[in-house]
Amino acid sequence: MQLAAAQIHNHLQKGLRSLYTLHGDEALLVQEAADAIRATARTQGYTERTVHTVAGAHFDWSEVLAASGSLSLFADKQIVEIRIPSGKPGKEGSAALQQLAQSAQGNDSTLLLVLLPRLDKMTKTGAWFGALENSGVTVQVEPVERSALPQWIAQRLQQQGQRVVSGEEGQRTLQFFADRVEGNLLAAHQEVQKLALLFPQGELTLEQVESAVSNVARYDVFKLAEAVLGGQMARVQRMLDGLQAEGEAAVLVHYTLAEDIRALKRVKDAMAAGRPLPMALRENRVWGTKERLFERVLPRLTPLAMGQLLQDAHRVDGIVKGLKVPNWPSDPWQALHRLAMALCRDCAVQQNAAPRAKMPA
Repeated sequence: MQLAAAQIHNHLQKGLRSLYTLHGDEALLVQEAADAIRATARTQGYTERTVHTVAGAHFDWSEVLAASGSLSLFADKQIVEIRIPSGKPGKEGSAALQQLAQSAQGNDSTLLLVLLPRLDKMTKTGAWFGALENSGVTVQVEPVERSALPQWIAQRLQQQGQRVVSGEEGQRTLQFFADRVEGNLLAAHQEVQKLALLFPQGELTLEQVESAVSNVARYDVFKLAEAVLGGQMARVQRMLDGLQAEGEAAVLVHYTLAEDIRALKRVKDAMAAGRPLPMALRENRVWGTKERLFERVLPRLTPLAMGQLLQDAHRVDGIVKGLKVPNWPSDPWQALHRLAMALCRDCAVQQNAAPRAKMPA
């Protein structure tokens, strides 16, 4: 059985299974899902818990197998928790997990809880993961995307009896909050809890949130690329400033932006040669969120704009490596700002232009 993290509470109300596998990189949500399973198990008599963290190739899986098959003198039921931070149990671990999955079926004295990071598609096709999935419940914990973050904050506030004011001010409050905590969900949770300590239950004003919520946002270059392609100019500016302040390498930021520009050009050329857009995207390994962004922007990007972006990317490549380029800033981050905003403007203009193209004359 496969569940989303949001479904775990309803599932547990219907009954507890003997095997749960949680996988995802959002530590807060994984922890909350695991806590919910443990809490339900405790109410049903699972009073003992052992934790095994798989670290390195020399981990002794026999200890886990032994623990799952024996109870102490003081407990009738137990939780055996296996944490695999790398997501790769190895050959011995693969065999052990398959054995554990088989023994979990119909076992009402041992609850097996396996914690994993985000797994790629190939890992999910492995025999050990298939055994866990077929014998128990797997919960895929997805990150909270930036677009969903204001609503997530609102729900968390509601759980502690607080809410933002209604109307436009409330939306501005949630957007401000989201800007301050983007990319750092654990800190976002802590900031929500802080508001419960500082203010009584009821409505929160923008001024109260501005005075209380710290700037704990964290950014990564992959989310920056999505923001650029999405034409989100204010967010791109904020993310570039944040990446620079966090000490991210300018070379890596440039590589990410330049790779997207090159991919846009390759797909554009394929379309010009008669390839359908979906086929051109697949051939250039563009999928997921980026596929949707490419589909929206590509049909309207002009060859002239693409040529200019490629030239700009080449110039900034030299700047981040220490070269001087006429009419361009010598500071790598200033040059990256200019390149990112140029691409962002093209994407934003094209998105805004689409509805106008459909309007009647």
